[in-house]
Amino acid sequence: MKTLSDTLLNRRTIRKYSAKKVDDDLLNDILTKGCRASTTGNMQVYSIIITRDPVKKKELAPFHFNQKMVTEAPVMLTFCADFNRFNLWCRENKADPGYDNFLSFFTAAIDALIVAQTVCIAAEAEGLGICYLGTTTYTADKIIESLKLPEGVVPVTTITLGWPDEAPEQPDRLPLEAIVHKEVYHDYSKQDIEEYYRSKEEREDSREFIRENNKETLAQIFTDVRYKKDDNITFSRILLKVLHDQGFMHQ
Repeated sequence: MKTLSDTLLNRRTIRKYSAKKVDDDLLNDILTKGCRASTTGNMQVYSIIITRDPVKKKELAPFHFNQKMVTEAPVMLTFCADFNRFNLWCRENKADPGYDNFLSFFTAAIDALIVAQTVCIAAEAEGLGICYLGTTTYTADKIIESLKLPEGVVPVTTITLGWPDEAPEQPDRLPLEAIVHKEVYHDYSKQDIEEYYRSKEEREDSREFIRENNKETLAQIFTDVRYKKDDNITFSRILLKVLHDQGFMHQ
């Protein structure tokens, strides 16, 4: 088994998986370890939906932009902010929950993301591969319907999980000095930005993205192609409506 240091320093995003199944006992062990993660007030206001059924994965695939790993990975895990369970417990015990607000959603979303990353680390330590799907919040309304999520539950991220069938290059990361601030936040000079992003911009795959999309800079790939303002506004409106409909925007 890999050491924790090996797991963290050598991780890769896996999008191609072998046909080998993920054993139930192994998955339960990974989830048990993940659920030991830190949680606000020891409330554990999150839920995890396991999807193994090929028919269900096919149903969910369009909500993740039909990325192949959704149907090819043996396991999908949808992590949800969940105050439904805690609210029910409160009401059953003569307590009046006041968790129908944005702060409560944000609290539960943090819980869900912490446990998701802990599950990923536990899985990778066993040799499994994972891929985060950022599409979950884009189509949260559709996922809620498909997974039959009640009021008080909102999906915040999804991972695919399985045995790797590829050994991709490790994704690039900004240097630590670009991210870590000592004592207070120190804003960036033009020279800082140029220095910190230089290696990312000079990668051959970055140059290829620029050529393929007929752009001048790598930054334009993000603003004009991958994460466009109009898309951000559209998905923001969807998510805000989801939060209202699921009971997290009450005054």
